[in-house]
Amino acid sequence: MSAPSSMDELFARLSRSAFRSRFQLKAKELAYIEAKGLPTIRRHAEDFVAKRLAAAEPLNDGKQTPMRGHPVFIAQHACAVCCRGCLEKWHGIPKHKELSQAEQAYIVEVIMIWIDRQLHK
Repeated sequence: MSAPSSMDELFARLSRSAFRSRFQLKAKELAYIEAKGLPTIRRHAEDFVAKRLAAAEPLNDGKQTPMRGHPVFIAQHACAVCCRGCLEKWHGIPKHKELSQAEQAYIVEVIMIWIDRQLHK
């Protein structure tokens, strides 16, 4: 797959994936977001992306993002920004190179848009 030309196109493609579309925030995650606030959730996303995805060869790539336990982890799977393979396949961000600040910011933005959409469903 090539990189999406817009966020709307990306989310339309993700919605057609049976695997990606099964991820939804439940009451527990929504309550966590409500308690912490979106600025804190964004900081968590920035931290997770920097620590788990940004390296050229992330530790345990493909298994570094849990499927539950934090709204950002769920969002990462829903948005295909959970590992370097998914980043390459869905977003056109090549493996085996350190992520730039712009790429990290893009990933965080995708996560936050998905979370915002979940909050306003």
